[in-house]
Amino acid sequence: MMSILFPLFILLVLAAAAALAALILVRNVLYVCPPNEVLVFSGASPRTTADGRKIAYRIVKGGRTLRVPLFESVDSMDLSNMIIELKVKGAYSKGGIPLTVQGIANIKVPGEEPLIHNTIERFLGKSRAEIMEVARETLEGNLRGVLSSLTPEQVNTDKEAFANRLTEEAEHDLSNLGLVLDTLKIQNVTDDVGYLDSIGRTRSAEVRRNAQIAEAQAKAQTAEQKWRNTMEAELGKLNAQIQVASAENNRRVMDAQTKRGAMIAEQQAEVQAQVAQTQAEIQMQDARIEQVKLQLEADIIQPAEAQRQQAEQLAKADASKIIEQGRATATVLKNLAVTYRASGTAGRDVLLMQKLVPTMQKVLESMNDLRIDKLTVLNGGSSGGNLAAQLVAANEQVKAATGIDVPQLVKDRFAAPGTPLPPPPPTRR
Repeated sequence: MMSILFPLFILLVLAAAAALAALILVRNVLYVCPPNEVLVFSGASPRTTADGRKIAYRIVKGGRTLRVPLFESVDSMDLSNMIIELKVKGAYSKGGIPLTVQGIANIKVPGEEPLIHNTIERFLGKSRAEIMEVARETLEGNLRGVLSSLTPEQVNTDKEAFANRLTEEAEHDLSNLGLVLDTLKIQNVTDDVGYLDSIGRTRSAEVRRNAQIAEAQAKAQTAEQKWRNTMEAELGKLNAQIQVASAENNRRVMDAQTKRGAMIAEQQAEVQAQVAQTQAEIQMQDARIEQVKLQLEADIIQPAEAQRQQAEQLAKADASKIIEQGRATATVLKNLAVTYRASGTAGRDVLLMQKLVPTMQKVLESMNDLRIDKLTVLNGGSSGGNLAAQLVAANEQVKAATGIDVPQLVKDRFAAPGTPLPPPPPTRR
């Protein structure tokens, strides 16, 4: 029994030793890379990268791979974040003012090509502390360079812009080293000569002054707004009153227009009624005129026409009678003329007496009421008598024409004073 168990035990031991040897071998050649690390296998065959660089290593980031025993060596690089505190003291800014700047930066080793090749070439085999020291010195150098181009006011008032400019300056240098700058923040900026404090006091004074000005302006704006609100309220009242007055005026105008329209319509109706009445009266007068015409035609015109015709007939009869009488008279006068020529002078005297007898009768008839106050008989035989007759005739003609008695006027002129004047002669009728 013992002779059978001993060979089995030997086999088990050998199998365990073989398994242990295989496990040790696998552990030595199998490498597992976590996500925050990168493994560099040196000793591989040389190859050319995409950017034209020749390398004799291979990189494994996250995963597992086997190392070629005896030909490859393995190094690891941590990809986790590295926090670097920056502090630059006595760095001169623009204008010669020394400043002390404190900040913090986050950097890391890049896990992608081609930056990782720069990291491998410069930091392979170095510890994290050494890498952080190189990065700190680089950042501080960049910080001093950026401070020299900025004034203390710019550095203190706009730290975000200052950090952005520092980041732009540092990224180029860190990328050449094979490092990546994730973040960079400026925490504090101070100086040893009190320049920033004076700026702060000045700024505080300006802030207080601006606050007082803003308060005064706010009070003024409040007062102005108050009075503006009061003015707008008063203007609103006035506008409301104006609108009310305007509405009242419009109402009055509408009432006046309505009344005017009613009055116009009433007057037009009255005028139309008067026109209709007048037209009716005109028609009635036309009827009356026609009636009067007919009546005049019956009462006057037709009788007058009859009388005219009768008078015309009578006139024609009288004319015939006159014509016949004229013809008879003409015949008689012709015969009388023949007889007058035949009788000679005696016929003329007879004819004259026939004419004078009716004339004397007319004269005597006109002298029925004639009174003779004075009769003057003149001798017409001698020449002296003719002169006296002429003088008397002339005096009588003057007296008859003008009413002036020339002999009486001469007698009155040469009469003695105090002698009464004779009465004027009676007027002869």
